[in-house]
Amino acid sequence: MIEKHDLHHEFPEFEQEIRQLKMFNGHFARLFKEYHALDQEVRHIEEGVETTSDEYLETQKIARVHLKDELFSMLKKAKVTA
Repeated sequence: MIEKHDLHHEFPEFEQEIRQLKMFNGHFARLFKEYHALDQEVRHIEEGVETTSDEYLETQKIARVHLKDELFSMLKKAKVTA
């Protein structure tokens, strides 16, 4: 079974902040959309829906981690100021 990495699953404690930032912070909303698309691509590759090289998959996973770190940082700041 493929592990879920969507932000709502990864950070359930930030549900409200995710919703607020998606609505009112254009930068967060853009990164969220980019993260979601990248996560979906990685899952499709892992599920065998799409085929690619192992190197490409690892590059996409690393990009997903970097995006998740940036989004998490924004979520933590939003929680502190809320």
